[in-house]
Amino acid sequence: MIETAYQYCESLAKSHYENFPVASRFLPKKIRRPIAVIYTFARLADDMADEGDLTQAERLDQLNHYWTALEDLRSGATPKELVFIALQDVLKTNPDLPISLFFDLLTAFKQDVIKHQYENFEEILNYCRYSANPIGRLLLYLTDHSSEENLKASDEICTALQLINFLQDLKSDLSQRGRCYLPLDEMRELHITLEDLNNNQENPNIQTLINQQLKRAEDLLNQGSILGKRLPGLFGFEIRLIIQGGKTIACALEQRKSVYTRPSLRAWQWLKIMGSDLKCLIFKNLRFKI
Repeated sequence: MIETAYQYCESLAKSHYENFPVASRFLPKKIRRPIAVIYTFARLADDMADEGDLTQAERLDQLNHYWTALEDLRSGATPKELVFIALQDVLKTNPDLPISLFFDLLTAFKQDVIKHQYENFEEILNYCRYSANPIGRLLLYLTDHSSEENLKASDEICTALQLINFLQDLKSDLSQRGRCYLPLDEMRELHITLEDLNNNQENPNIQTLINQQLKRAEDLLNQGSILGKRLPGLFGFEIRLIIQGGKTIACALEQRKSVYTRPSLRAWQWLKIMGSDLKCLIFKNLRFKI
């Protein structure tokens, strides 16, 4: 049953497109399966908050079911759902992995259901603490690199990527989910209303607002970039790849003709991003083998 549970998680992780690699071949082999389990848990819970035609109460009921299932795992109960069977094994084989980080993710998904606007940037940062930062922290715990310095840098990277994702999904968040992850106080200062955004208005003030958020994301990526240099081998390369991918998308967001279009990276762009860093990595590995 455990093997079936892992296969289910791996299949789901591979079937969903993301701008950033999931359980990449560059990650240490021993953590690819746990990463697929973490991704599956987050993907399914995120879908509960976002997908389909469920009412707010029904979404919260499903997320509360996951919350209870996590509580059961913590108490040692035997799970029945495949994702929790796999997750129980991940927690068992990685005893230092904090289960609290999975509760943090659920906190963010619940917030998505009930909170659709954010008064200021501090509120957005607090949301990112629950929605994005746990993923990077889980990765560091899985690889025994969870020093305070690494965790801080990881939080900066994950928050930056979440901010970039908000700007990518500005139109769909507004039109499909009624959410806006832009600080309302800054919108008021620039005389921008939610109605302007819902009507796909384009003007210099809106571009200024977007550029302010991009600057924050790019600053955070730069602050956290030390993590890619600290981590060894292919793992460090993976982090540098993700950081550069984030910077490339941020650049595309700044240069796009409309703030309501969603740029994504093509295969050739990933190859370009990998470029010189991959050459250095190969040379380093070959040198060690000589």
